[in-house]
Amino acid sequence: MKTFRIFCNISVDAAAMKMLKESVTPHVLLEPGSTEGSLSTSDVAFGQPNPSEALQSGTLKWIHLSSAGYTRYDTDAFRQSAQKLGLQLTNSSSVYDSPCAEQLFSFMMAQSRGLVEALKTRTTNGGPVWAKLRYNCRTLTGQSVLILGFGAIARRLVELLAPFHMNISAYRRTPTGDEGLPMVSTEGLPAALAAADHVINILPENAGTISFFSAERLDEIKPGAVFYNIGRGTTVDQLALAEALNSGRLAAAWLDVTEPEPLPDEHPLWKISNCHITPHIGGGRHEEGEALVNHFLQNLERYAHEKNLQDRVI
Repeated sequence: MKTFRIFCNISVDAAAMKMLKESVTPHVLLEPGSTEGSLSTSDVAFGQPNPSEALQSGTLKWIHLSSAGYTRYDTDAFRQSAQKLGLQLTNSSSVYDSPCAEQLFSFMMAQSRGLVEALKTRTTNGGPVWAKLRYNCRTLTGQSVLILGFGAIARRLVELLAPFHMNISAYRRTPTGDEGLPMVSTEGLPAALAAADHVINILPENAGTISFFSAERLDEIKPGAVFYNIGRGTTVDQLALAEALNSGRLAAAWLDVTEPEPLPDEHPLWKISNCHITPHIGGGRHEEGEALVNHFLQNLERYAHEKNLQDRVI
């Protein structure tokens, strides 16, 4: 089997790094500052290599990112150069798909069952406050969902929502035909937004998605719908979102990402009672480092045997 020189600049705990070093043999692991070589002399990169340096390397043929996001690499210039060089790019979506999908599912259940209000309320069983809490509870069954950004996270979320028999559709930049549910075109997006009870934003950040949810697009969402964002904070005009919440047009917003992170103390979203923000923990999981390393090692095995790589971006 051919051996590779692997540049690695991941940031993981000691246990995960130990596992990587022990399992990567017979390949050579090159860490930043290594005397044995650098990115410019590597065959493979694992972590977050500098995009321009990666393109300048005369030997690099595969980059495996230690994240699901790939914003720095999602440009026409990088894609075109990578294709000319025969440089493959994969990410770690398979590590983060279930945690992020479960975070979204938790948001949806908490909203549907009125948990935010119920958990802070002490009331007599049978009284008017109790009756209002019960009345405001919903079931997800039969409601409609529009997912924007249909990748690994969205696929896992669809699996979690299957028992609720929801009406689910999705929007993505380049449909592949294997999504298994109705896909919405750019032209059909306003109508889809106007029909959805839950609008879920998992869009990546790139030149075409900055402020994708502008004031105008937020205005297209069905009155009383709930908005969720676990993609990137930059894809949403947050002041426009605050206005949509304050006006009562949106029932609530659940955000795991903002721009910046965290939001400044004086930002209006903090002051809105039906805006719920978690500090970008959606992808978190126990032994995350080990999961990242395992995913890379599985892909390395595939790469060594010239098989199709998992989570390929380019």
